[in-house]
Amino acid sequence: QVRLVESGGGSAQAGGSLGLSCAASGDTFSDISMGWFRQAPGQEREGVACIWPGSSGTLYAPSVEGRFTISRDNRKNTLYLQMNRLKPEDTAMYFCAANKYGATWGCLSESQYNSWGQGTQVTVNS
Repeated sequence: QVRLVESGGGSAQAGGSLGLSCAASGDTFSDISMGWFRQAPGQEREGVACIWPGSSGTLYAPSVEGRFTISRDNRKNTLYLQMNRLKPEDTAMYFCAANKYGATWGCLSESQYNSWGQGTQVTVNS
């Protein structure tokens, strides 16, 4: 399994921007899809964005499409999430996760992931 450590996050005003990073250990990072998930208090964890191994494909939740950008640097074993035009409803704990598979159309599904980071808090103030 891949060990994942998130960084970034914090607080921002509505309309502002934040960036998240996720450093991955192991030698399989470049072969697997990666994803960002989030969980707000009292809510289920939801898929936010995911990216295929060679960055050939990305998928986004409708709620973040056009505002968030997922990317990866396979040379650095790092996953990124750039969040722009933030809204108060983006407030949540954000997790990066390593998929069991390579390129997959189901990469927003939590069931496809077998390694998770510890999470980083994002708070958006209105």
